[in-house]
Amino acid sequence: MNSSLTNRQIWLWRIAIYFIFALPGFTISSWVSRTPAIRDALEATTSQMGWIILGMSIGAIVGLTSASHLIAHKGGRFVMMTGLSINAVGLLVVGIGGTLLTNSIILFFGLAVFGFGSGICDVAMNVEGTAVEKVAKKSLLTGFHAAFSVGTLLGSLAGTGAVKIGISVPIHLALAAAVVLVTTLYVYRLVPAGTAKESGDSKTPSMSVRDRMAIWKERRTILVGIIVLGMAFAEGSANDWLPLLMVDGYNVTPAMGSFCFGVFVAAMTLCRAVGGTLLDRFGRVVILRASAISAIIGLLLVIFGHNHVIAIVGIVFWGFGAACGFPVGLSAAGDDPRGVAARVGAVSTVGYIAFLVGPPVLGLLGQSVGLLRALIVVLITVVVAGLLSQAAKPLGVQTRKANDQKTKFESIS
Repeated sequence: MNSSLTNRQIWLWRIAIYFIFALPGFTISSWVSRTPAIRDALEATTSQMGWIILGMSIGAIVGLTSASHLIAHKGGRFVMMTGLSINAVGLLVVGIGGTLLTNSIILFFGLAVFGFGSGICDVAMNVEGTAVEKVAKKSLLTGFHAAFSVGTLLGSLAGTGAVKIGISVPIHLALAAAVVLVTTLYVYRLVPAGTAKESGDSKTPSMSVRDRMAIWKERRTILVGIIVLGMAFAEGSANDWLPLLMVDGYNVTPAMGSFCFGVFVAAMTLCRAVGGTLLDRFGRVVILRASAISAIIGLLLVIFGHNHVIAIVGIVFWGFGAACGFPVGLSAAGDDPRGVAARVGAVSTVGYIAFLVGPPVLGLLGQSVGLLRALIVVLITVVVAGLLSQAAKPLGVQTRKANDQKTKFESIS
């Protein structure tokens, strides 16, 4: 199917995927930018907010674990568009439950729906992104994730503006949901149907459920998943907690807390925008190690900075460090074309365990030791990810090296 596309169709497909990556970023930052207002409306403690946010984690994990099966039967386009639509509905429920009804149960349910839509869309759009890379014969996945960061930045700026001019949470999130639905309807027709759909023929052989589950036993997939886990934890902890962390830890205003989140997203966006060029020049392993070092420096400055100016400098390093780990890991998971949806889904699921379950855990820890000290857990996972970065080396390179070592051993024998 992909080989029959014209250059213009490939270009439009690529543009559509940029927009599709931007939309989940826009919705997540729309929610995050209003967490202080929602927390205050509910009169919730830090640990209670952690439990409420767990609803999004549960929904997302259900979506992530079911995404590869949905993609195999329905194709990437169907799953992406369905996920974005569900995501928008969940965001609308969050706005209503969080402040209009001030009902934590409705908010929890809305976040679960929001998370499920995000989960299935995230796997599908990354599978779609690897497919565009192969057809266009360019490194594009970090650029697609840069679009996610652009969407997050736009959502953060919109949230900061909404807070400044006094737009209520329900109206703000309803407008954000409308933007997602309208954009989804427009870009739907630009995406080819059936990407990663298994037809059972010789070109796209079907994988059984048992085959997909066996992917979880692959050593390289597990190691890449751990890398993604650590780097996604670094990103996810900022996405969910950075505004509150700055408000509670450094006594800044809610507007400044949203601004600090915008700084983090801007740093990620800048790094991801040049990520493809850096990857082509230095390779995955060097980029992952440099990312881990930058994130470690940033987290140390935020945890032990003592004033908000030093913390903001740390946020920049933190954003640089968190930028490329997730997309590079997913690109590594997509090296083998057979079972790409299952493998990307598996690595995404491992990563999102940290990306989504990690932040609620930080909330529970933060209730006891403070959010700043709770970030030490994030610091440890980033160190582990940096130490395992060799596992993300391109599959062909690893195979050639293994064959070279085997030939050398046989010649000695």
